[in-house]
Amino acid sequence: MQGKIIKGIAGFYYVYAEDGDIYECKAKGIFRKDNQKPLVGDNVEITVLDEKEKEGSLTEILPRRNALIRPAVANVDQALVIFAMENPKPNFLLLDRFLIMMEQQGVPAVVCFNKKDLAAEGELEYLYETYNNCGYQVVLSSALNEDGLEEIREILKGKTTVVAGPSGVGKSSLTNCLQGEILMETGEISRKLKRGRHTTRHSQVIPIEKDTFLMDTPGFSSLSLTDMEEQELKGYFREFRKYEGQCRFNECRHIHEPGCAVKEALEKHEISRLRYEDYLGLHEELKEKRRY
Repeated sequence: MQGKIIKGIAGFYYVYAEDGDIYECKAKGIFRKDNQKPLVGDNVEITVLDEKEKEGSLTEILPRRNALIRPAVANVDQALVIFAMENPKPNFLLLDRFLIMMEQQGVPAVVCFNKKDLAAEGELEYLYETYNNCGYQVVLSSALNEDGLEEIREILKGKTTVVAGPSGVGKSSLTNCLQGEILMETGEISRKLKRGRHTTRHSQVIPIEKDTFLMDTPGFSSLSLTDMEEQELKGYFREFRKYEGQCRFNECRHIHEPGCAVKEALEKHEISRLRYEDYLGLHEELKEKRRY
């Protein structure tokens, strides 16, 4: 039988199978021998060992479309990056870190500003335009008023989406609204985990509807861009790309150099000052890191 790993804890893998049940599976030793580690999001083949207790053995990992390093998940189609308009106010530097990380790993990102009911009209418009003009799809939502949910459902349909964002932005509220009837996952897994031995939060996959999954990932409150040189950074800012080759210097960093097409675009308000300031801050951070 085939299924998808929706959670992995302490050597046990919880597989949402094609019959609609969740099976607790151990991976066969052959994976260790082949140096293969099952990941949350993997599509797998399982053998059912106990139908009543829903226990099985994980026998094969089906070919992956992709695998992310941070978080360690597989078969991701896109990322939904959620920030709140208030409580907490959006940290744009953190938002841009998320977007850079997804650009780096080749995963398309959608930006969602939640709690839109708490924001001033002009503020919403400004943020929508800022990120939309960079080439990102932007959704304005309110989990409280169930506003923007249909648009999000449409974006998620038929895809596996990794959800990212700091705590307090309404990720759980949005996820719960989107799940509708499928709230079985938590109860099923905690029953299988007996006395709640494992308290650490792990990445997990939440089935929304047929072929539509959300990946909830922990540990996203701060991000450091570790595996990157400062000269690579400019390549991950989408809005800089159309000015490529137009600067006086080939290796232009778009900071102090004369004849820089990006800085000219900034002066003409063709590039967001907010995003450019974040670029400068991150560039400085990467330079400092190299120094030490």
